[in-house]
Amino acid sequence: MEKETWYFIDSGNCPPAYNMAMDEMLMQWHSEGKLPPIVRFYGWNPATLSVGYFQKVHKEIDFDAVQNYGLGFVRRPTGGRGVLHDQELTYSVIVSEAHREMPATVTEAYRVISEGILQGFRHLGLHADFSIPRTKEEEEALKAPRSAVCFDAPSWYELVVEGRKIAGSAQTRQKGVILQHGSILLDMEENKLFDLFKYPNQRVRERMQRGFKHKAAAINELKSSPVTMRDVSEAFHHGFAEGLNINWHPYQLTKEEEKQVHALAEQKYGTDEWNYRR
Repeated sequence: MEKETWYFIDSGNCPPAYNMAMDEMLMQWHSEGKLPPIVRFYGWNPATLSVGYFQKVHKEIDFDAVQNYGLGFVRRPTGGRGVLHDQELTYSVIVSEAHREMPATVTEAYRVISEGILQGFRHLGLHADFSIPRTKEEEEALKAPRSAVCFDAPSWYELVVEGRKIAGSAQTRQKGVILQHGSILLDMEENKLFDLFKYPNQRVRERMQRGFKHKAAAINELKSSPVTMRDVSEAFHHGFAEGLNINWHPYQLTKEEEKQVHALAEQKYGTDEWNYRR
């Protein structure tokens, strides 16, 4: 079968509201037939705590800590839990639900899209596998997570190495288009991450943090010699092309498209009404 050509965008480090607005506008343009399927790589300036669409932030997030660390804050249009975007490569995939390679169910679409992430890890010399719950108890735990921290446990078809979660993803579907975006961690500051959330008491935090060490990992924890952001970007650029069986066409937004992204960032993702409403 002839390979399809998708657009590839490398946005570099961008403000949090801009990043979420860009993902939403790419979905809109794809739904209108203006752009083909797209994979986008990006980072965050400043480092940012993002929360899932349904999270109750005033109950779960310590905003004094967010401010003290000088972090950005934004609510994602996707579900899931809190993610500290710092020393990581963030990706997004935008593709029609009707695409011939996309299964109808959310979990199976995760599997197809995440094949690109799997191949990216293998380009880095890491033997990653998909997480699949093996027991009824594990499956129930995915439906009712005990923690507000994203990397506390893997979900269906997220990537694990030696049983520890190494990439976290979230998905939404709007106007017939799938958006999946997620975090690929180079390094992780565990204490900083746990400082950003609220706990019933210090003992609960300590217990959760002890357990976390066995549940999550960053790339440079697992490598004998550290890798750079450029190494990771190149590995996943190849990995997505192989995993999705596609060719790349590099794309840069037009001035008019950039204007629309900035407008959405200001009117939606940069507002208290969106970010703090729950």
